[in-house]
Amino acid sequence: QSVTQPDARVTVSEGASLQLRCKYSYSATPYLFWYVQYPRQGPQLLLKYYSGDPVVQGVNGFEAEFSKSNSSFHLRKASVHRSDSAVYFCAVSHQGRYLTFGSGTKVIVLPYN
Repeated sequence: QSVTQPDARVTVSEGASLQLRCKYSYSATPYLFWYVQYPRQGPQLLLKYYSGDPVVQGVNGFEAEFSKSNSSFHLRKASVHRSDSAVYFCAVSHQGRYLTFGSGTKVIVLPYN
């Protein structure tokens, strides 16, 4: 199993929408996760998916959509704040036993002008 986050760095203006891409390679139905890591802190769970509704609601207005056909689990937020500046990690788990992480996407939110 593997996880690919194609965007190493994303810069967005405050108030704009955000999408972070995640593609995975896994033969069975995966457990999927998004984590956020703020400066000088450990990773924190934003949301997770295993079954049911493919659109998962997370904390702080984030959501992610599971697509089996595209093997993707993209993270979205309609309107970002300065406090959303952080590194975001997508992860896949084999039956909840261990996690394989992507390389992360650093999000920089610029002040609204």
